[in-house]
Amino acid sequence: MKKFDDLTELENIAKKLKSAKQVLIVGHMRPDGDCYGSCLALGCALENIGVSCEIVNESDCPSNLRFLEGIERVGKTPTKEFDLVIALDSADDQRLGGLTDLFRRAKAKKIPTVNVDHHISNTRYGEVNFVRECAANCMNVAKLVAYLGAPFDKKTATYLLCGLLTDSGNFSHDDVGEECFLLAAKLVKAGADIRSLTYELFKKQPRARAALHSEVMGKMRFFFDEKFALIFITKQMMEKVGADNGMTEGFVDFPLNVETVEVAASIMEVKTGQYKISLRSKTYADVNKIAGVYGGGGHIRAAGCMLFGELEEVIDKLSYTVSQYL
Repeated sequence: MKKFDDLTELENIAKKLKSAKQVLIVGHMRPDGDCYGSCLALGCALENIGVSCEIVNESDCPSNLRFLEGIERVGKTPTKEFDLVIALDSADDQRLGGLTDLFRRAKAKKIPTVNVDHHISNTRYGEVNFVRECAANCMNVAKLVAYLGAPFDKKTATYLLCGLLTDSGNFSHDDVGEECFLLAAKLVKAGADIRSLTYELFKKQPRARAALHSEVMGKMRFFFDEKFALIFITKQMMEKVGADNGMTEGFVDFPLNVETVEVAASIMEVKTGQYKISLRSKTYADVNKIAGVYGGGGHIRAAGCMLFGELEEVIDKLSYTVSQYL
């Protein structure tokens, strides 16, 4: 069986990209900094070596990432015919949301489909796959940029560092190692402003976010001798303070920092009867397996899924499942 972390596969992907006339870059729905960082960095690198490309995502850009230069280039659907499509930072093709069918149709038409990702739950849904578990998918994309022979200019470096900071939790997660820090140093040397990115991603917040944080954390619940903590974020809460989904980034980390807590969950209302679940663990619980019970996935310490039903019903379901892994 082929090793999916074999760098020769990434070199093969670079060759396919360089020979393409028009590349379509796709990211997962409800994109975060690693998704946008991966897509924008690859787009910048391809253009630097003369390969035309478009970047698409089904979702609107969350408010906390609108500061990124060039974010407006990300469209909802392709405007040009493409001869290769590459999905970045998406564990399965369904995570592409409204673009899932586009990816599957391309595959059916024998248009090359590529999948570059870092989630342990990845389903290897592309014709060509490079899946290597690491702190951020931007670490994989950085290697791909190098294989393309593209320069690490300031813009490319900034996008990559955005993803690296976002998914590593500002270098605080347990999968952060030497490679992560060495790449960060390389990107800073190339011109990425780590101070500015850290402020935009982790410190800057509008008053509405502060108000929402207070509202949400004041309703935090604890279960199983305070080993499991959860927060919930409803549309009514967000409307009350004038907040949006982008302002909830990082909320799940607050309950995880409570001394007794091993697993933390954020339950965010997407629409009536549908909730996005974000899961984090501290030392031993495998939240990838917890999310997998409901068709989701991610990493051992960070994962997500969707649950359906009334809020209290969702809390009961999730709590029971978490109890099996504590």
